Amino acid sequence: MNTLAIDIGGTKFSLALFADEEMVLRESRHTDREGGPRSMLGQIESIICGWKHEHQIHRCGIGFGGPVDFGHQKVTLSTHVEGWNENPLVETISAIADAPVVMDNDANVGALGEGLFGAGKGARPLFYMTLSTGIGGGIITEHGVYRGADWYAGELGHLTIRPGGPECLCGAFGCFERMCCGLWLERDHGKPAKQLLLDPAFVDNYVIDLSLGLKAAIMILNPARIIIGGGISKAGDALFLPLRAELRRQITAWSRARIEVVPAALADDSVLYGALALARETFPL
Repeated sequence: MNTLAIDIGGTKFSLALFADEEMVLRESRHTDREGGPRSMLGQIESIICGWKHEHQIHRCGIGFGGPVDFGHQKVTLSTHVEGWNENPLVETISAIADAPVVMDNDANVGALGEGLFGAGKGARPLFYMTLSTGIGGGIITEHGVYRGADWYAGELGHLTIRPGGPECLCGAFGCFERMCCGLWLERDHGKPAKQLLLDPAFVDNYVIDLSLGLKAAIMILNPARIIIGGGISKAGDALFLPLRAELRRQITAWSRARIEVVPAALADDSVLYGALALARETFPL
């Protein structure tokens, strides 16, 4: 059974083809923000059509980097790439791949990938946070992905952690995403996050805001494990050791909630494996 997996993010997009659970093809390209959906979909179509010459596609899963109306299978918007509002992405990809398609936001899909194939195996409830161009969250319980009444659960990136802080792309002020995501780190400090995180003094300040956001997940969900994926998580111990220490300082003194925060085991492929799991769950062919 061949499953097409697609990960659409604010910095890059990736496609993979799985034969059962084995990844047999993979391609990743930088997101053309100025070209918007038209440019990206043109490139995606080119890749899929090339693969279809040798491989039949039976089903497809998509992780989209922004809010998704899961019930209606519609993109709500992307705060990082203009033009996605109400885009009929599922119908477009279905026509290109000639296969059924299911979509969710990339954090939910990444949570599925890590929960079933990566660092979250056996840990429930599980909270997964993507820390990259933006910030998103996914919640996995014993019953699967928890999406909430209107499909928008887990949107941790738009909690206000600094009231009166700088304006976020969403229009609010002091959002977790505005203070901690890669896009704004580079705009505020003039260097990409990868370089900034080499400076221990910067990291010591950065993890204060990072912990303020994660504290909400710990106190509300009491997860067995928190997994952080996305480009910033690749900083490894330089980030995770001071982050765990800061979380211990911030968590309410009487709380014995565990603080198990680990990097994603699947690295750049968390969403791709999650898209495989989502498609397999939705279309058990």
